[in-house]
Amino acid sequence: MTAIYDCSVESQLLTGMRLARGAIGRGQLVVLPTDTVYGLAADAFDPAAVTRLLEAKGRERTSPPPVLIPGIPTLDALAREVPEAVRKLVAAFWPGGLTVILHAQPSLTWDLGETRGTVALRMPDNRFALELLSETGPLAVSSANLSGMPSAASASDAAEMLGDSVAVYLDGGPAGTGYEPIGERPGDTSSTIVDATALTADGGVLRIVRAGVISRERIAEVVGEELLAPPTALPAAEPSAAEPSAAGADGEPAASVTDAGSRPAASVDETDPAAS
Repeated sequence: MTAIYDCSVESQLLTGMRLARGAIGRGQLVVLPTDTVYGLAADAFDPAAVTRLLEAKGRERTSPPPVLIPGIPTLDALAREVPEAVRKLVAAFWPGGLTVILHAQPSLTWDLGETRGTVALRMPDNRFALELLSETGPLAVSSANLSGMPSAASASDAAEMLGDSVAVYLDGGPAGTGYEPIGERPGDTSSTIVDATALTADGGVLRIVRAGVISRERIAEVVGEELLAPPTALPAAEPSAAEPSAAGADGEPAASVTDAGSRPAASVDETDPAAS
């Protein structure tokens, strides 16, 4: 069984981080803590590593993973354009539980799956994740569980499901404890996903495609209610063992539906809590 490194112990933190950096560099998978749930990480610019991530979870290319980044400068490097409203949102809520979907830079040499030219980006509020990201660069990160199983709230939960498909497990303590669970369902500490792909200098609106720990009211306080598409109902769901609100393939609310039941113009798997 792959070793789990306790990040609260200095010697294990140093060893675990060193091994995690090396594993990412070799195209292997790493489990890391985030502020929402535990994530399964791979080098976002290594197509074989991203494929390995999807295979470890039992997912298809139609469910591309979001990308975690170390800071706002990386947002500008990966997104084709960043509307002013998005800049206000990330200034207010990053690092933290907000994921933004934007058009990706067309020059990027990566393959996250069937993305339709978009990318979901988030800066997590977890010091261990940020330390690793600062050294590896952007990481494709999906929730650290088998597809259809509850989200992992601890490194040991993730290890029980993913086993030796992961090279290094970093244990940062229980995930999601820093948030009030105000998502669509009781106990939901997934990130809020905002689709900004329809927003241009000439108009358009932001769409909240998954309600999470950042409320619509807080988003409206930053950008104004007039920039938000009207709220629409999310599908009902049965609870899971790990997160009472879980419903989607990874223990999160099922993919959100926008106006008239259409899918958002974005490609990320909105069921994924690690759009963390």
